[in-house]
Amino acid sequence: MVKHIVLLKLKDQKDRQKALNALNGMKGHIEGLLDLEAGADFLDSERSYDIALICTLQDRTAFGFYQAHPVHQPVKKIKHEIRESSVAVDYEY
Repeated sequence: MVKHIVLLKLKDQKDRQKALNALNGMKGHIEGLLDLEAGADFLDSERSYDIALICTLQDRTAFGFYQAHPVHQPVKKIKHEIRESSVAVDYEY
C-alpha cells in the first residue's frame, strides 16, 4: 500500500472550495486509488497549510497510474494554478 499526502497553501482563500471539489471529484474514478480524503484547515494558524489531500493507493504501480491518469491531469493543473506552495510525502506501508 502507498500513502500519498499533499498539503497546499493557496494564493487566495477564495479557491478553497474549487480545490476541494477538484480533489474530491477524483474519488471512485481511478483504478488502484483505494481511498481519498481532502479537507480544509480550520485553525488558520501561522504554520497551517490550507488544504490536505491524503490518498491510499494499492501499490507503486497504482501510484504511477494515478499520476498519469486523465482524471488526475486537470486536477493537477488546477492545483498548480491556485497554490502558493505545496509539500508532499509518499510512503509504502
